[in-house]
Amino acid sequence: MSAVSAAESASSTVTTHDAVAELSHDFRLANGRLARRLRQQQAGNEVTPGQFSALCALFTHGSLTLGELSEQERVTPPSMNRTVNALVEFGLVMRTNSADDGRKVVLSPSDEGSDLVLKTRERRDAWITQRVVKLTTHEQQILAEATTIMRRLAES
Repeated sequence: MSAVSAAESASSTVTTHDAVAELSHDFRLANGRLARRLRQQQAGNEVTPGQFSALCALFTHGSLTLGELSEQERVTPPSMNRTVNALVEFGLVMRTNSADDGRKVVLSPSDEGSDLVLKTRERRDAWITQRVVKLTTHEQQILAEATTIMRRLAES
C-alpha cells in the first residue's frame, strides 16, 4: 500500500469513526429526550422511573424473586430491595412466600400496580401514536426499522 493510500485509508477511518461518534451522540440525545417526554405520560406521580421500571418488569415477567428482579433490571439486590420496599409501601407490589421454597419471597404486582402499568402504557402509546401518525409512510417505515435496531442495542 502506498503512503498516499495509507493516508487516505487512515483519513477514511477517522472520518467514519467521527461520523459514527457523532451519530451515536445525536442518537443518545434524541433517545433521552423522547424517553423524558414519555416518562411525563405516567398515570401516577408517586413512583420514580426506576420504581416504575421494576413494576413493569414484574407485570411483564410475572412473579420474581428479588434476585431475579435485580438481574432483570441490572441493579444490585440492595438497591432493588429499596425500590421494592417503596413499591410495597405504595401498595403496588406484594410479597408472598414461594410455594416451592418457603424461605424465598416472591414479588408480584398488586391489582393497583397492574392498573398503574396498564394506564401508563395506554397514555404513553396514545401520546406517541399521535406523533407517529403525522409522519409520512416512508418515515414510519424507517421508524419501524430503527425500532428493531434500537431493541437490538438495548439488549446488547
